[in-house]
Amino acid sequence: MSDLTSDTTGDTGGLITPALVDLFLAPEDKDEALRALAQRLVAEGRVTDLDGFLADIAAREAQAPTGMGDGIGIPHCRSTHVTRPSLAFGRSARGLDFAAPDGRPADLVFMIAAPDGADDAHLRILASLARRLMDPAFTGALRAAESPLAVAALVNGGDAAPAAGSAAVAEGSAVPETSAVPEPSAAPGSAAPPGAEQPEAGALRLVAVTSCPTGIAHTYMAAKALELAAARAGAVIAVETQGSAGTTALAPEVIAAADAVILAHDLEVRDRARFAGKPTVDVGVKAGVNRPDELVAEAARLVAEAGSGARPAGAAPTGTAAAAPARTGGSGEHWAHRLRRYLMTGVSYMIPFVAAGGLLIALGFAVGGYQIASAPSVLGHFDWTSSHSWAALLFQTGKASFGFLVPILSGYIAWAIADRAALAAGIVGGAVSAAVGAGFLGGIVSGLAAGFLVLWMVRWKVPRAIAGIMPVVVIPLLSVAAVGFLMFVLVGSPIASAMTGLTNWLNGLSGSNAVLLGLLLGAMMAFDLGGPLNKVAYTFAAGALTTAGATPDAGSLKVMAAVMAAGMTPPLGLALATVVRRRLFSAEERENGKAAWVLGASFITEGAIPFAAADPLRVIPASIAGSMTAGGLVMAFGSTLRAPHGGIWVLPLIGSPFLYLLAIAAGTLVTTAVVVLLKDLRRRRSEGPSEVLSASPAAEQADARGAAQPEGPRGTAPAGTAARRPAPLKG
Repeated sequence: MSDLTSDTTGDTGGLITPALVDLFLAPEDKDEALRALAQRLVAEGRVTDLDGFLADIAAREAQAPTGMGDGIGIPHCRSTHVTRPSLAFGRSARGLDFAAPDGRPADLVFMIAAPDGADDAHLRILASLARRLMDPAFTGALRAAESPLAVAALVNGGDAAPAAGSAAVAEGSAVPETSAVPEPSAAPGSAAPPGAEQPEAGALRLVAVTSCPTGIAHTYMAAKALELAAARAGAVIAVETQGSAGTTALAPEVIAAADAVILAHDLEVRDRARFAGKPTVDVGVKAGVNRPDELVAEAARLVAEAGSGARPAGAAPTGTAAAAPARTGGSGEHWAHRLRRYLMTGVSYMIPFVAAGGLLIALGFAVGGYQIASAPSVLGHFDWTSSHSWAALLFQTGKASFGFLVPILSGYIAWAIADRAALAAGIVGGAVSAAVGAGFLGGIVSGLAAGFLVLWMVRWKVPRAIAGIMPVVVIPLLSVAAVGFLMFVLVGSPIASAMTGLTNWLNGLSGSNAVLLGLLLGAMMAFDLGGPLNKVAYTFAAGALTTAGATPDAGSLKVMAAVMAAGMTPPLGLALATVVRRRLFSAEERENGKAAWVLGASFITEGAIPFAAADPLRVIPASIAGSMTAGGLVMAFGSTLRAPHGGIWVLPLIGSPFLYLLAIAAGTLVTTAVVVLLKDLRRRRSEGPSEVLSASPAAEQADARGAAQPEGPRGTAPAGTAARRPAPLKG
């Protein structure tokens, strides 16, 4: 048995058994079909909690559709409720809508379930399966299979179903994995084995990187699709999959010999500086799955425009090359999306320093009072038995953490643009920004300046003798000097004046002005539920924390409190709505509502996304109304917050905590009331006056009973109400 197919847990069962195969998947609704497949996983002991697992599947579906086209759907997730990597397979005669790019319903449904802590061997099996889904011969054999045993044999690696005479293997038993197709053992781009077909001289040489949020399916399907597309185009390609099954990095000599790069990714590419100097096609991972031929053709076009032809194998590695990546035209990421990604990368690295520093300062105040801000350094005045000394230690450590905010923000904005070569200039620029009082606005400017400056510098054509020291000496030296000059002499002082004005404005907010700001921030937090506007509001609040200092009631602390409250109310309000008016929501939405309680309480606004995906015209306005209410009330009450995250779990560190909870409760109730009203109006219009009148008495009784109302069989309404099939969750 190969290393890839051995079961490290000691269980000899396969990835799939015949009991996990449904050749006559009956439900026409996607959610019902997913539940039917998940029930098979539960029955086989592969999943421990049906509803919890389905909630994880729904959360992944909300991120992006899992319809691959050509009649294939691959709902998948990593879940704590999965005991071992498994696959449930269903074949639907009518097809199910997985929002595939070609609009074709999926007749082959592969439910891929991976544990959170799965070992690499098991994940490589799932990766191998994802690659095989791109093979028409494999999917054709599955469509033609006549028994669950045949399907299990195909998926686990057999070329055909066992002969009829070998019926000793009963249906429901495991199919051994001894012939499962493993991932190639060679490193990406390594030399071909003896006897393998060698590429033609002068053929287009490509390298690629693929990645997706879960790292299970799309990562490997995009890799396989690109490999097939390159073969059709007569090109040579080596693909690095940055997925859950581990990453084998492309060999430096393979990158050096490549003419162009294809990046099909939804996560930041690791060590991107390796590809500097190469024409680059930069797209999302689904483009790699759905239109790989276009990406290969685009890469060829970029190479032709550059006039480079096939690069000699002995060319200098691009890690020290003096050219910057060329971006694609139509297939590249829009500049505004790239800018947002750069800024959010910096913010994401800054947040741990904000969280640690803010909480430590708040704890210092809680133990020693606000006068602890003027305590002498604990370096020479620490008393182990004095609470005052411990409070001073907490405060001064938190203040030291805050000192890193702007340098880290600036450094990782630059890193997101030009990788490691820009890190030094970005961090130094942020430190200068903090020194001159330019704050986080200066950090953003210095980070962008450092990143784009270094991106330009790596385009320089330099002699080979100098190329080796460019990334470690020349680029850091010149970029740090240039960014220092920019911040000290040119823009530092004007930005510092702007920051002073912003700080004074925030600290002076009161009355209607403060409430209006709270309303605006609340609307931004709920408008796209974790999207760009939400992130702009959050970034403004988190960045403004750097201006708070030791002031206990600084305006920036009120802004942070308002933003967090506004971000908590959409999931909480929708969760409450699924309880008070159950019949307005599908079974899947009611399951999502259970998780939304915890997500909302933890300040994870994205918990409302499954509801918004199913019914955006009613959910988003309701969320905005509730978040505006919460944000405005927090500003009116003057509640403060030093932590940039945490939800109710940081309640002891919130100023005026009871009023803060009141604001969240008010926002939650507004969200619930508005979404129930809007959904009820839609229901009344769709059912017509006569149907509504006939259903109203039973409906009112069902509402009075609430969660205690017994339901009939799945797909039917509760007893006593008009039958109405729940709308499927879209997205």
